[in-house]
Amino acid sequence: MEFDSEDAARKFYAEYARQMGFVVRIMQRRRSGIDGRTLARRLGCNKQGFSPNHRGIYGLDKKSRPSAREGCKATILVKMEKSGKWVVTRFVKDHNHPLVVCSNGFNSSGDKDKKIEELKTELEHQEQLCIAYREKLFNFISKVEEQTEELSSKIQVILSNLRQVESGIQKHYPCRRPQ
Repeated sequence: MEFDSEDAARKFYAEYARQMGFVVRIMQRRRSGIDGRTLARRLGCNKQGFSPNHRGIYGLDKKSRPSAREGCKATILVKMEKSGKWVVTRFVKDHNHPLVVCSNGFNSSGDKDKKIEELKTELEHQEQLCIAYREKLFNFISKVEEQTEELSSKIQVILSNLRQVESGIQKHYPCRRPQ
């Protein structure tokens, strides 16, 4: 096959992928060392290859997530010819995983919509929890403030009583000052 531009080749393959039931990932680009323009582009299934095991700079593993990559080999390689046309030089059709196709030829966005709705519901639930916890926290702080005021007034009464006792002791047993 032949295309007028790299973009036309990419759009064609993306449409083909949509109809077949997979998602395209841009994989490689080869540029000219002279002027930097793209000479070749490799596109493939988003399940191509395997995800590397990333480790932090201190050797700590990040929380692992399931990888979407399954080692799929489906790719297309397009190169720009001297004529300026883009030509498919390699095409691997076979996938090593099931493809998701709906009757209308579109990938099911229902799964995405369902996940979005689940996340929205979970977010609303978490927001309600936050409101309830905030209310409980404010009630707790209010009770602590009330009890602090009550304790403060009790301490003032105790100090007043202590001062009265001290003044009574001083009246009955006056202290002699050293001369």
